[in-house]
Amino acid sequence: MSVRLTDMDVLLRPIITEKTTFMMGDSKYTFEVHTDANKYMVKSVIEKIYNVRVDKVNILNVKPKPKKRGVTRGKTRGWKKAVVKLVDGYSIPELQSLR
Repeated sequence: MSVRLTDMDVLLRPIITEKTTFMMGDSKYTFEVHTDANKYMVKSVIEKIYNVRVDKVNILNVKPKPKKRGVTRGKTRGWKKAVVKLVDGYSIPELQSLR
């Protein structure tokens, strides 16, 4: 079953951690994306929204981790992560300011 995603549905949020901030120096930006999104969708949306040229997109499925609180057992939610590498000379100033 195919899901129709608009441009605003593909990108959920940027991921800003110590590791991803370090990767921004190499023009690599990390985003949480919709679970039905693929590399081609992510590339086109990043290029449209931020007006940059994307060199490469890597997508990872982050698996849920088991958690326990007292007797109750459960899992965290699983999600999809995209690492986007930009062409040399391009950057995303909106995310650079969050560093």
